[in-house]
Amino acid sequence: MNNLMIIGQYVPGDSVIHRLDPRTKITVIFFFVVIVFFANNLWSYSTLIIFALLSMFSSKVPIRFILKGLTPVWFLIIFTFLLHLFITKEGTKVVDFWIFEFYSGGILQGIAISIRFFLLILVTSLLTLTTTPIEITDAVEEMLAPLKKVKFPVHELALMMSISLRFIPTLMQETEKISRAQASRGVDYRTGPLKERIKAIVPLLVPLFVSAFKRAEELAMAMEARGYRGGEGRSKLRELRIEKIDIGIYIFFIIVAAIVFATRSYG
Repeated sequence: MNNLMIIGQYVPGDSVIHRLDPRTKITVIFFFVVIVFFANNLWSYSTLIIFALLSMFSSKVPIRFILKGLTPVWFLIIFTFLLHLFITKEGTKVVDFWIFEFYSGGILQGIAISIRFFLLILVTSLLTLTTTPIEITDAVEEMLAPLKKVKFPVHELALMMSISLRFIPTLMQETEKISRAQASRGVDYRTGPLKERIKAIVPLLVPLFVSAFKRAEELAMAMEARGYRGGEGRSKLRELRIEKIDIGIYIFFIIVAAIVFATRSYG
């Protein structure tokens, strides 16, 4: 199960994407998420797909690992496509067989939404795959630094985000261990009526929550033992700097965004 969840996992490397400043990656990904919703034809989607594929290959993270990690997402992508296929009744009728009526508008819209969903998951996953939790913490804290003037707990927020991302794989491992232990005791999660399957999940959730609270308490005690007192007066081992490679990525992304807006349909 842990191998099927890439969110929160970090893959060490020395690729171009790994060497980027984390603020650059967060900024580019944020605007990429916005621009995805402006694409509405073949050329604009093709531009975004090429950018996503170039980013994936440039990260040098094994492609098989990324695709395997996206396995849980394929169900949602296929479900989204089928939902538009059956519900949207726009355009010309393409299929009229028995009770099934599929229209060209439903097919095109299903493909478009599915591509958007896939691109969003793929590109956002590259952030955690190529950036350590501590780098994400430092980047978020630096980017939200102006909010400190209004007494906003920037450091605490960044720390919580970092810890949350860090413990996603850990919780997945714990879930896998507990589910195997319950299965060895005869608990069946996959067969039987839905009501019975929901009841079978309760013995899985209770020890999982207990384990999560225990880990949180242990982490709090460890931080307190090491003298953690928040962000006041703390120094950083590695200072974030915008290098030439970051500027190059910004320029490249601006070109990609310009192509998307130039090729999209405005009718």
